[in-house]
Amino acid sequence: MVQGQVWHPRHSQSVGFTAQGKLFCLPNTGGITYNAKIGDRCIGWAADHLEPGVTTRNPDEACNLAYVSLSCIGNPAIVVSGEAKGERGFVTGKHGGVGHVVCWFRDEALGKMTIGDRIDVHSCGQGMVLHDYPDVHPRNMSPDLLDKMNIVEDAGRLRVGVAKIVPAVLMGSGLGHEPSEIGDYDITLHDERVIERYGLSELRFGDIVAIADSDTRYGRTYRTGSITVGVVVHGDSRLAGHGPGVSTIMTGETQLIEPFIDQEANLAGMFLRGADDA
Repeated sequence: MVQGQVWHPRHSQSVGFTAQGKLFCLPNTGGITYNAKIGDRCIGWAADHLEPGVTTRNPDEACNLAYVSLSCIGNPAIVVSGEAKGERGFVTGKHGGVGHVVCWFRDEALGKMTIGDRIDVHSCGQGMVLHDYPDVHPRNMSPDLLDKMNIVEDAGRLRVGVAKIVPAVLMGSGLGHEPSEIGDYDITLHDERVIERYGLSELRFGDIVAIADSDTRYGRTYRTGSITVGVVVHGDSRLAGHGPGVSTIMTGETQLIEPFIDQEANLAGMFLRGADDA
């Protein structure tokens, strides 16, 4: 078990420039976001790197490193202080650079929560090994998420259902930074022709996506014949080199992992089906 706190939001610290050279100054990461949820479109918000649901962090830097690296997508998250004490949610993503763990909670719980409320994450999954597929490397994936994903064994490979397939040429911020157990890296959405070709304008928070020619076993790099499967964890950005962030959940060779399009490949459908306020 690891613990974080609901983290105060922050504003962009200075005026930024879009990839087209225009000025912008927008709300940034953190806090409790009531109107952005997994399953919602992650593009077009009046915000920069928007995190859906509840942003958490441990105030001690060393402890936060453990909090971020050991928390896995799909792990239970339980409020242990404040008016929302006892409410249960789950981890939906990890945001690099700022060191955030992002969680989903039901609407009624969000209305009771405040900055500083403590949240326990029942961390499980980091270091998982698939004994029948030892060269497929899970990262940041809870056993619960593995069970819920649309994965089919077929002639010695894993066919994995994903909402979108992304070319590695679009990957930006996060390359070369941090091991893949921490944070994410960004899909840049500044080339409209490529976005249209791959149908990326409808990306959603919580989408399971595949990134072609991407090796994220130990860091994040381009490698022909590799593939990464990940989760969209935060919203887009107007900054060059930035965009919706993806946390790795599985990586390996294309001969072992074959993505196929499944429009239902989103955390909302996997974890919230039947919930009355999802």
